Formats: sequence, structure tokens, C-alpha cells
Amino acid sequence: MIEELITAGLLAIKDYVATHVLTCLVPAFLLAGAMVAFINQEAILDHLGERANKLKSFSLAGLASFFVAACSCTVIPVSSGLFYSGAAIGVAFIILWVAPSANILSLIYTGNILGGEIVVARIAASLMMAFVVGWVMTLAFRKERREIEAAGTAAAASNPGTKNRILSRTHLIFLVLIVLTLLLPNYIGQTGPYIEKVVIWGVMTLVLAAYAFRKLTGDEVKQWLRESWWFVRIIFPLLILGVFLVGVIGKLLPEEWIRSWLGGNGITASFLATMIGAISYFATMTEAPFVDTLMKLGMGKGPALALLLTGPGLSLPNWIAIARVFGIKKSFVYVITIVILGTFVGWFFGNYIL
Repeated sequence: MIEELITAGLLAIKDYVATHVLTCLVPAFLLAGAMVAFINQEAILDHLGERANKLKSFSLAGLASFFVAACSCTVIPVSSGLFYSGAAIGVAFIILWVAPSANILSLIYTGNILGGEIVVARIAASLMMAFVVGWVMTLAFRKERREIEAAGTAAAASNPGTKNRILSRTHLIFLVLIVLTLLLPNYIGQTGPYIEKVVIWGVMTLVLAAYAFRKLTGDEVKQWLRESWWFVRIIFPLLILGVFLVGVIGKLLPEEWIRSWLGGNGITASFLATMIGAISYFATMTEAPFVDTLMKLGMGKGPALALLLTGPGLSLPNWIAIARVFGIKKSFVYVITIVILGTFVGWFFGNYIL
């Protein structure tokens, strides 16, 4: 039995490394490092920091996240990179939630498999949960962020010229190229064999390297790679550990038990669907066919929506990595908030909307 569990965990790692590291995590880490190295912290504080209007900054973060095709693990470097560039805690966790739970790629695929009604519900529920998450994280950690904000204000006062632009033109183009390296393999190469993703990633990486060689100084490249390596060193080992644990848990869970307890739209079914999604790892777009299979076996629409949200939005590797990057308290508050919201959303939409 132990040998089977270890084999299941190792197979999960093998699949994860083979299909996600090169085309997803590598550009995500490079993007995070570039954001920390090149984004003007004071400008970020003005637009997305604690002193920015919450309605405006939360809306901007939520809407922008729809265009980032990222899974629960890939989005962590992006979100934390923005956070360490000066974005507010609420903004960072909105991106952490919306990008995997309701990005445009997964929404289109969900519509093709499950229909437009589920897509509309997924968008509405994701945005509602995002604003609640943003406010909960802001209120729970407002004192910590105020201290950081005070330090940023003092720095701005001593350096008034640093507040002009978020990015220079050179660095903006550089970040856009990294974003394209992250997104294009998942958009253009999504329906073809994995080698197509690798080819697209390889071409974009060569373009990125050529631009960096021509436009960035040696010191800028070193700073970028140093910041990127910090994210790799902190996050990647924990993701691998988390994926291994998910493989083991997946082996232990009896399929018949899952099917029999997820029928209807009761609060218990929504809670169980939320917890299954919160622990399991779903790459972007893999949640839709999985949910479709369970719905054909009798799963209610409410629990299905809860699983569609929390499946890609959370995972055990995600919990561990968030705790390492943002702290255990932030991870705990975030995960508990999502589990409560996912359970409520599944129950409410299943009984009154869907």
C-alpha cells in the first residue's frame, strides 16, 4: 500500500514537471522577478497600494486577472511579485484568486462543455468572492500594510522624482514579452500536442533573450535574474512537495464515496465539493471536463460551481507555497475565507440561481 501511494505521488510530480514547469512556471518566475526589479514601487502604491481607492484598485485587479491564464501554482509568483513591488495585500490576493478561478481561457472552455449559464455564474461568483477576499485580507492585515505604506511614503518624500511612471518604456516592453511567453503557449498551443507549447515558448524565450541582450544593462539583467531566483528557491520546492501529496491523496480517496456525496445542492455537498477542489490540483481548463463527468454521475449544479471555482483557484501545493511567500497567517485566512465563500456560493447559486 505504501509503495502504491509513493508511486502515485511520484507520477503526479512527473506529470506536473513534464507539462507545467517549462511553459508555465519558468516564465511566471521570470515575470515575478522582473516586476520586483523594474516596477516603480511608489507608482504601484498610488494605483494599487493601500492609499489607492479600494473600489478602483480591486476592480482593476479583478478585471485584469481574467486575461491571465494561470493555474493556482503559476499565479503565485505573479501575485507575490506584484505584492513585493508595493501592491496592497487585498489586490495581490484578488489576483491570486481570480486568475486561476475565472480566466478567459477557462471560461471559454467551460462554456463549450457545460454551457453559458455555468459560465455567467462562474464569472459573477468569482468577482463576488474576489471583492470579499480583498476586503477580508485588507482588514485582517491592515496594520502590517500601514507600516509598509508609511515606509513607502517616507521614501517618496525623500525622492519625489520616483513617482512619475510605473515602468520605463524599455522595461514595459520587456514585461510584455515575458507575459507573452507565459500566455501564448497556453492560448495558441492549448488544443495541440504539448510540443507545440514548447516550440511557442522556445521562440518567445529567444525573442525575450535577444531583447534583454540589446536593451538591458548587465546590472539590470543580474538584478532580474537574482529576483527571479529568489522566487524559484522559495516556491518551487514546496510546489513539488504539494503535488506529491495531492497524488497520494488522490490515490486514497474512494471514487464511489465522492459520487454519492456530491448529489443535490445542499450545504454539505457544496462544502465537500469545495474541499475536494481546495485540496486537489487542477491545471487551467482541466476542471471543466472533470466537473462534466461528475455532473453526469449526478453531481448538483451548486457543488459543480463550487468545484469549478476552488478546483483551479486553490490546491494543496498552493496553500503551502502561499504560506512560504506571504506567511502562514495570510495563507490560513485566505484558505478559510475561500472555503467558506465557496461553500456558500455553491449552496446559494445551486438553490436560487442555477
